[in-house]
Amino acid sequence: MARPVIAIVGRPNVGKSTIFNRVIGDRLAIVEDKPGITRDRLYGTGEWNGKPFSIIDTGGIEIDGEDEIMKSVRMQAELAIEEADVIIFMADAKTGLTHADDEVAQMLFRSGKPVVLAVNKVDNEGRMDEVYEFYGLGFGQPIAISGSHGLGIGDLLDAAVELLPEQTDDEYDEDIIRVALIGRPNVGKSSLVNALLGEDRVIVSNVAGTTRDAIDTPFERDGQRYVLIDTAGMRKRGKVYESTEKYSVMRAMKAIERADVVLVLINGEEGIIEQDKHIAGYAHEAGKASIFVVNKWDVVEKDEKTMQSFSQNIRDHFLFMSYAPIVYLSALTKQRLHKLLPVVKHVSEQHAMRIQTHLLNDVISDAVAINPPPSDKGKRLRINYVTQVATKPPTIVVFVNDPEIMHFSYERYLENKIRAAFNFEGTPIRIFSRRKSEED
Repeated sequence: MARPVIAIVGRPNVGKSTIFNRVIGDRLAIVEDKPGITRDRLYGTGEWNGKPFSIIDTGGIEIDGEDEIMKSVRMQAELAIEEADVIIFMADAKTGLTHADDEVAQMLFRSGKPVVLAVNKVDNEGRMDEVYEFYGLGFGQPIAISGSHGLGIGDLLDAAVELLPEQTDDEYDEDIIRVALIGRPNVGKSSLVNALLGEDRVIVSNVAGTTRDAIDTPFERDGQRYVLIDTAGMRKRGKVYESTEKYSVMRAMKAIERADVVLVLINGEEGIIEQDKHIAGYAHEAGKASIFVVNKWDVVEKDEKTMQSFSQNIRDHFLFMSYAPIVYLSALTKQRLHKLLPVVKHVSEQHAMRIQTHLLNDVISDAVAINPPPSDKGKRLRINYVTQVATKPPTIVVFVNDPEIMHFSYERYLENKIRAAFNFEGTPIRIFSRRKSEED
């Protein structure tokens, strides 16, 4: 399911990130206390009036160079125009209308995209008069807001979601495995696409994806049908922002959302960098089946321990994705390429697997017998019942006497026991604690 996208654009210091953080609430903070996940706060999800959406804070995109600020602002606007369904254009009542505002307005105006104009830092009634000059930008009535006080945010979201298109569903059969290739620039994503398709170019009979300008590429191998999600995103080399880390992450995020299986590409020649963790973290958080694909393995100087030590390095850097298998290959020479699709199929099956309730409860009973649940302030956690409530990813609800005393480490212990019993290779497992109601 592809969510529509809202982007927040504006010159520096108008308060874009404050609004972004208010809209997503604590959604991104939820996972930050878990080990190994590194975040940047560029892309989040929100919901308003029952409409889910993704939201981009373009303020996180910075570039170096002469006339840095204007260049950066222009690039952010360009990005938003390309990626968003609705654009929130933010200005600042304190500073008033500036030349930079005018320039961004011209770009947005020419794009024909729906724009909602928000004037921030209207912290008191006296400032309302300063909002009127922004009418001159040509986007209708400006919405007065205060990010620091939270005023007007509801009106802003009302206006933005009103303009969003309906959420689109990917019209692919259940048995088709949707695969996204993610990774920083130059890890060989397009080479791997071509190697998988057995062509020297991205196949001509492309299928338009539901995300604007995304192109999906279907193929079949050994009786299994696959579709590579958003192969267009891999070929936008000419764009000024293709090399910026944050743009790659954003593009990856959109592909991840639509995929069943995510291939996290790592450059075997260069090794792991921080950006790889950002990108993989999104796949994990989105609950997708994942595989680490170490590409360019043909050019790595090897001895009998090279693969083992590289694998250990991946495990050390990606503690939060210990479930993801690792495949080594070369997209260029097709060395070991035949190993990839069987693993894709396997993790896709694990991602969609459902465990019978009585089997799950047997495993948890044994786990509790071996290592009883913790107590907190004299109160011991009691597990009453466990059931799987969803697949893709497997989602398990543990009914307990008090969810407050379910510690993260005990949850991890239960997850490990479930994996030991049922495997679930390649997929995250989500475990939620719920209070068992008296009438149950």
